[in-house]
Amino acid sequence: MLDFTEYTKIFISLFAIIDPFGIIPIIIAFTAGMSAQRRERVGRVASLSVFGILLAALLLGEAILEFFGISINSFRTAGGILLLLMSINMLIGDKPSMAPNESSDGDATASVAIVPLSTPLLAGPGAISTVILDAHKGTGAGHYGVMALVLMLLSLIVWITFLVAPWISQRLGKIASTIFTRLMGLLLAAIAVEFIAGGLRGLFPALG
Repeated sequence: MLDFTEYTKIFISLFAIIDPFGIIPIIIAFTAGMSAQRRERVGRVASLSVFGILLAALLLGEAILEFFGISINSFRTAGGILLLLMSINMLIGDKPSMAPNESSDGDATASVAIVPLSTPLLAGPGAISTVILDAHKGTGAGHYGVMALVLMLLSLIVWITFLVAPWISQRLGKIASTIFTRLMGLLLAAIAVEFIAGGLRGLFPALG
């Protein structure tokens, strides 16, 4: 088991990688048109998904990747392609595919919370690989218990982020919201390209 300082460093590094406050604009874009109840549900599902994904990475991440023969770079590339498709929807204004309306079922709304908000945006390849590496820094049930508490705290922060996002969204008019969505689509496309480029460099070192 590590000392308190080391676990603090782990928390700070994961917080920087997940960057929940940094994706508030993207959260606003993906939840535009949802009722307060739907947005709250998306936030709850997203925070639970982030915790579940990272906890699975902590306990079984390396074994799962090895079992399926998947490298973290392949995961990064696939996540980048998914984000690129989502960003195209945002840029051309195809909102129904991003934010289900009130007539959509709960499964459709939950799917937005899980993909792409939970993964690959929040619990993405960087966070997953970091958790896997941090899991090997200590041994014993105490180490894994503290790591689980760190992940739980991060998930709580993600949930708070989703609660704050509607407050910011309400202060944007319809025209400003549309412009905002297009800009965030462009930003998301840039993030996607970085994901893809990083994954390809890992898969094909000669490209680096």
